[in-house]
Amino acid sequence: MVGAVGGAAAMYQAMGMMGVAHASPYEGKIQLERAPEGTKVLILGAGIAGMIAAMELRDAGYEVEVLEFRDIAGGRCWTMRAGDTYEELGGFTQTVDFAEGNYFNPGPWRVPYNHYGILDYCRRLGVELEPLIQINNNAYVHSVDAFDGKPVRYREINTDFRGHISDLLSKVTDQGALDAVLSDEDKENLLAGLRTFGALNDDNAYVSGDNASSRRGYARPPGGGVDGAPIANEILDLSTLLDSGLWSRLATSEALNGSMPIFQPKGGMDMIARAMADNLGDLVRYRKRVTQIRQDEDGVIVTYDDLENDGAEGTASADYCVCTIPFSILSQIDHDFSGPLANVIQTMHYAASIKVGLEFKRRFWEEDEHIYGGTTYTDLPISQISYPSNDYLSDKPGVVLGAYSWGALAYQYSSIEPEDRVRRTVEWGSQIHPQMPEEFKAGVSVAWHRVPWTLGCYGIWQDKAAQYDDAVAMDRRIVCAGEHLSYLPAWMEGAVLSSLDAIRRLSQTAITAAGE
Repeated sequence: MVGAVGGAAAMYQAMGMMGVAHASPYEGKIQLERAPEGTKVLILGAGIAGMIAAMELRDAGYEVEVLEFRDIAGGRCWTMRAGDTYEELGGFTQTVDFAEGNYFNPGPWRVPYNHYGILDYCRRLGVELEPLIQINNNAYVHSVDAFDGKPVRYREINTDFRGHISDLLSKVTDQGALDAVLSDEDKENLLAGLRTFGALNDDNAYVSGDNASSRRGYARPPGGGVDGAPIANEILDLSTLLDSGLWSRLATSEALNGSMPIFQPKGGMDMIARAMADNLGDLVRYRKRVTQIRQDEDGVIVTYDDLENDGAEGTASADYCVCTIPFSILSQIDHDFSGPLANVIQTMHYAASIKVGLEFKRRFWEEDEHIYGGTTYTDLPISQISYPSNDYLSDKPGVVLGAYSWGALAYQYSSIEPEDRVRRTVEWGSQIHPQMPEEFKAGVSVAWHRVPWTLGCYGIWQDKAAQYDDAVAMDRRIVCAGEHLSYLPAWMEGAVLSSLDAIRRLSQTAITAAGE
């Protein structure tokens, strides 16, 4: 529908924001020419984009200084652990009360296999990864209006939908409706393929029986000894299946950035940020709140409040600057960027999303329902439940992503206090997992438009086609970078690619200027 109204470019951008399109064009470690002697680059922000810029420019011989608002690096690459305290806009403060070793990723939580850039940095920095299960056939799909509000296994909906489509297409083929486009041999091959694809029987029909149950599950699974013979369960009829709307969730497993394999760093997503920060050491200066950015023919001067020293004013200067501050924050900082760039900064708003992490006393999703990783999808305000892809079969408490919602739902969700968000998440989740209230131990929520250092989840353009070139261009001695300046919005890979492109152009500018 987006494509029909706005054309291919609009459709592609929308698909990218939903995680449906784009593999990464990353081609390996950047090769920068040696820096002109004595050239300094100031980097604003120690998120993924800023730290990659700092590492690569340092390695090319530039003097580098990084100013970071927070007391830790990573930006949205953030993990919350036992004892952490977080204060959001509005003054609400949460203290994480998870068991030792448990964690919650309120920002990025997965690394797709085709995000080659961030994977390469993980490899180079020694960040250990493990598989994250995105799609689990044994998880659920759920709607309050379907099947009396009871969840249905993903595998049942997926198998029945494919089966009925295959059945219909086989009938059309047998009735000669495709004779104008298929030869007899083509029709034979198509029917053979449909029998395999849709678990059809020898009569090319999708019916209850062993073929269907071997995929969707049995009323009594195959066993041993007395009563060991399996009993097939009943498939859903096509009308009931279509009316449920649950089939709308099936395309998730086909999305380029949602298909397996997907990875996560062992111990939390911020293991990536920690590795980068350790690599940079004291090149990163923390708790520096930028208040003004100025540039002239001689260089760049940045004024900041030094929060480590009671907010005393300080300045930092350099020949060039890479600014990775989100435009949602940059629009509130006194700067002298050119008109076209300033216009983009002022008009880009940031998406609202909310995540709620729930810790439970036992891993009931594994013990009671045999769900190991993966995601349950629902039309409840929580939108989805993602189960941990680590510590399987352990006796310790486990943390579930109990809610991950966007847009209007996120605004509504975050209008209540954090403890109420957690409470309601448990209540809504109990419609799928009745064990939740009894097993609940602790919870934490992050509403991204209330996060002080980003004021949102990711950048949304007013007119990307018209504004993009202005936003990514060198503005005299400053270049901006981050996920918002990429065609992979909201992904760390977008920050990687934007940063590498920005420093390549900055380096070329510096070398050209030095040779004049």
